[in-house]
Amino acid sequence: MKHVIALDVGGTGMKAALVAADGTLLHEARRATGRERGPEAVVETIQDFAAELLDTGRERFGEPASAAGVAVPGIVDADNGIAVYAANLGWRDVPMRELLGRRLGGIPVALGHDVRTGGLAEGRIGAGRGADRFLFVPLGTGIAGAIGIAGRIEAGAHGYAGEIGHIVVRPGGPACGCGQYGCLETLASASAVSRAWSAASGDPEADAADCAKAVESGDPRAREVWHGAVGALADGLVTAITLLDPRTLIIGGGLAEAGETLFTPLRTAVEERVTFQRLPHIVPAALGDTAGCLGAGLLAWDLLATEVPA
Repeated sequence: MKHVIALDVGGTGMKAALVAADGTLLHEARRATGRERGPEAVVETIQDFAAELLDTGRERFGEPASAAGVAVPGIVDADNGIAVYAANLGWRDVPMRELLGRRLGGIPVALGHDVRTGGLAEGRIGAGRGADRFLFVPLGTGIAGAIGIAGRIEAGAHGYAGEIGHIVVRPGGPACGCGQYGCLETLASASAVSRAWSAASGDPEADAADCAKAVESGDPRAREVWHGAVGALADGLVTAITLLDPRTLIIGGGLAEAGETLFTPLRTAVEERVTFQRLPHIVPAALGDTAGCLGAGLLAWDLLATEVPA
């Protein structure tokens, strides 16, 4: 059976699959990234994991994978197959496509940015299916974005398109790791809500999920924290809506797990802020933590579809 390797590399864990042409997951596996061992060891682990998947496919389906797709965090030069920089993994300028291609016996390898790759999957087979224009925004440790146009993800001229988390929504606000102050992700990411609720509740172990539960129980302190985050998020999203005019706005990541505790006030806040703009459908992501892996599989199949036969 013809299949491809799909690999989603995260800061703490890697998710992998063998994917059929119709998107069926034929085999799934997970492994620790092991970033504490250093960037070179992480790159070696990725190669070893991919090689094991190649062997698994050969043994189970009678032929090796036709291609591989790999999603990695940080700055990615997808055109040249280079993992440029990832702060949480410590690597710089890793020729990932070349290394994996060599380790996998010369099969074609596609490299993608983790959020854009997850957005590709959500747009084609998840919550954005059928939308010609969508914006995927995962709310996790930070906030990123993937701009979907006609079934593909717009990376931008330099590979930085979609960085909605670094829109300044509160000038002079909290310091951001990017060097600015008041960026969206300092106020509305899951980690930002966790910090704010920990301070407001006096519980150093409290996190965003605890805040959502406290909101549901009517805690006024939690409601204040939540309202502040939702307001900042709505301001950032309206800026994105103004620039991109998406048909569907897909919200994922840890904060979206709060369900309607997030989506009901967020839809209201966005609607209150738009003037001439057309309001997109605001929906939760559908694929959960499998989005990156599924998207990596799509990258691999796309690569095969665009190859010119010898």
